[in-house]
Amino acid sequence: MAQTFNPQQLIEAAQKLTGLDQFDSDSFYEGLSILLADANKNDMTESGVKRFGESVTQILANRLKVTHYLAQRPELSDRPIERPIFVFGVPRTGTTLLSNLLAADPARRSPLTWEIDDPVPPPTTATLFDDPRALARLQMEKQMLEAAPEMGKYYRSSAIYPNECVYFMAHDFKTLMLESRGKLPNYRDWLLNDTDMSSAYQYHKKFLQLLQADAPGVWNLKMPSHALWLETLIKIYPDARLVWAHRDPLTATSSFCSLISLAHLGFTGKTDTAWIAENCPYQAKLHADRIMDFREKFGEDRIIDVHYADLINQPIASMEKLYGALGDEFSDGARRGVQGWIDDNPQNKFGKHEYRLAEFGLTAQDIEAQFERYLAKYDVAREG
Repeated sequence: MAQTFNPQQLIEAAQKLTGLDQFDSDSFYEGLSILLADANKNDMTESGVKRFGESVTQILANRLKVTHYLAQRPELSDRPIERPIFVFGVPRTGTTLLSNLLAADPARRSPLTWEIDDPVPPPTTATLFDDPRALARLQMEKQMLEAAPEMGKYYRSSAIYPNECVYFMAHDFKTLMLESRGKLPNYRDWLLNDTDMSSAYQYHKKFLQLLQADAPGVWNLKMPSHALWLETLIKIYPDARLVWAHRDPLTATSSFCSLISLAHLGFTGKTDTAWIAENCPYQAKLHADRIMDFREKFGEDRIIDVHYADLINQPIASMEKLYGALGDEFSDGARRGVQGWIDDNPQNKFGKHEYRLAEFGLTAQDIEAQFERYLAKYDVAREG
């Protein structure tokens, strides 16, 4: 169906929803405008239009609430974010697994799904896992998995698991999460090549300062596409510890194509395989190239490498090695937490996510050619 998303109308809807009218800045407006102009060219289903509009309104509403809360507690903006860990890489390379294993250490602080979605008021340390908002979402999650258990194959998440920075960087409308909702070439090109991400990372820091108000800790953060903007990231977080998750790029790109096709189905009811075949390999290669470019400029040792195959085959040894590289102690509590998470979450717990490059008209040779530089430099286990 035809739709006409209008930036000002959605802003006014968010203001009405929250009863608030002041944003901290208008840095989000350009991205919002480009996104909506592209979205208006997509033929979305009726439910897709509703879902898209409501999600944008909620993103704007959350930024209003974050702005208002921080204005009431201005001292929070002076609290540092010290030595955060950022996990990134080509999409679908085990960043979620690694983030979950790091979060299993009780000494670490991760942004949890429920508090990202509903950040105001922020939790306390004591209520991180049993806040009524968390419990309500856990119940909803249980019902959704019971109704569609196959969804667990595609993305391992939970209300009380760590989740991606994409969801709060979306408040600045600079995130690939939004680009995945249809064929949005103008928004993609603006985001990947034409915009300065400084405001997004400045807002990222504000959001963490909110979440750590009464639940502080050393942050464990994850988003594959941090790979694209590492120079901006270290300007905002100069003491950040950077961790690159590696996996066979053929498997990763195939999985990426499959996941984005599902995202498109949720909004347009169909899959544009030609666009996905062009877009996903391009983005995957760009992730790897920009990390390698960053390393050439700032030094190999500025980034720590972790391989998906090692996490699967020898998780405890891999985590112990990572902790050593991070300069942290792999404590008994960390060891027990990691082992407990592994025991509770065996691979393919909800079934295996099946995907094939051929579904998108791609071949292994196509992907290997794109990743020639990466494969020449890194010895990643091939998955067939």
